[in-house]
Amino acid sequence: MKHAVARRRKGYEHEIELREHRLISDEPEESGGGDQGPTPTELLAASLASCTAITIEMYADRKGWELGEVEVAADFTEATADKPAKFKVDIKSPGRLTEEQRERILTIAHKCPVHRALMGADVEIDDSLELIEA
Repeated sequence: MKHAVARRRKGYEHEIELREHRLISDEPEESGGGDQGPTPTELLAASLASCTAITIEMYADRKGWELGEVEVAADFTEATADKPAKFKVDIKSPGRLTEEQRERILTIAHKCPVHRALMGADVEIDDSLELIEA
């Protein structure tokens, strides 16, 4: 199992630890944060965009297809009590692809691990709470 840790720094600002990497997540000032980093939902959108890009690039590399400088943008609306979050993923590639290759790239994009997790493909979340002495 992979491991990610978020530790509060101040206010809503958290340091996220992933292997030897460190990121900051926070909320904008209008939400009570200090705007020292992207929000968790923004990080999720960034994960979707980067996962999609990496997945289609790996596939194209295996097939010997030249995609060129791929750009993937993930726009989102946050979930509310009445509506689920919505993501729109736009993939741009200067590569010359046939219609069949384009369709295959879109199919593969839907298979990236983050996309599958967001679509509910076998996702299980097990929350626990441990009280520790400070």
